[in-house]
Amino acid sequence: MSHNTFGHLFRVTTFGESHGVALGCVVDGCPPGLPLEAAEIQAELDRRKPGQSRFTTQRREPDAVKILSGVFGDDRTGGRQLTTGTPIALVIENTDQRSKDYSEIRDSYRPGHADYTYEAKYGIRDYRGGGRSSARETAARVAAGAIARKVVPGITIRAALVQMGPHAIDRARWDWEEVARNPFFCPDPQAAKLYETYLDGIRKDGSSIGAVIEVVAEGVPPGLGAPLYGKLDADLAAAMMSINAVKGVEIGDGFASAALRGEDNADEMRAGNAGPAFLANHAGGILGGLSTGQPIVCRFAVKPTSSILTPRRTVTREGRDAEIVTKGRHDPCVGIRAVPVAEAMMACVLADHYLRHRGQVG
Repeated sequence: MSHNTFGHLFRVTTFGESHGVALGCVVDGCPPGLPLEAAEIQAELDRRKPGQSRFTTQRREPDAVKILSGVFGDDRTGGRQLTTGTPIALVIENTDQRSKDYSEIRDSYRPGHADYTYEAKYGIRDYRGGGRSSARETAARVAAGAIARKVVPGITIRAALVQMGPHAIDRARWDWEEVARNPFFCPDPQAAKLYETYLDGIRKDGSSIGAVIEVVAEGVPPGLGAPLYGKLDADLAAAMMSINAVKGVEIGDGFASAALRGEDNADEMRAGNAGPAFLANHAGGILGGLSTGQPIVCRFAVKPTSSILTPRRTVTREGRDAEIVTKGRHDPCVGIRAVPVAEAMMACVLADHYLRHRGQVG
């Protein structure tokens, strides 16, 4: 299986399966001399790990990360662990697999999952929780993202769940502090209350629901990206689309731009003390594939979790019609835990483009 690596100068390779011994990543290209402790990576993983509320999968994984290489510290570094510039290897052990939950469906393709496509391509698949296609793989991305945040100076990356099913937040009530106060990473406290009742009903029905996630990066310097085949927004879209269950991505106003007139869509400017001051940000902080210095705004849609208790029609490996019910422990709304993953992918892309920019223009 190829293509387990993304990035150019800041490169991330992930490995492992949902029900394997462990998963992890190797980060290559991280500059030397950056302070890095396992606790900093752990803080990000703790936001993504399962079993933290009744609204996510009840699989109990501590997601404890170990740094295997790429850092060094002694009395010459003041006791701090610093990156050495060599590959940083991270590992996260799996401790709460229940592979028997999947024994009944090993010969049937789950609708909405990659079971059929994996077998059609490789001739073999790990049916235990989806193997490599499981969203459990995103733990490694979150770990890599914790390192990537250190590469670009002065950057702030935050994400939030802004819609669940048909219920969007009221942006007039947006409060970033609220994101950490509820189990949905939602910036609207009233919407978060609604989601509790709404998702409880979805979960008790044995079903699932989709969501929309918004991720914002502030403090990004202008000029990151390349005008043609290395567009910053193209790489961001590819990174977000690589997250499990993501089916659509937009930058800035995205699809809403199609309904705007030219005078409404173009972000006007006035002279400022530190260069042009933009009067709006319909472009989402990227013009011509290059960052403008404004906040970068990216949004993506996550489909409903395909593992549900409602019987679904399918076929078996032998080509027979069948019905299937997916048992086990699953997220009724996988979009919730996609929030820290979105931040991590934004961080990795920006770190890569920052290093590429520095390498080209100094």
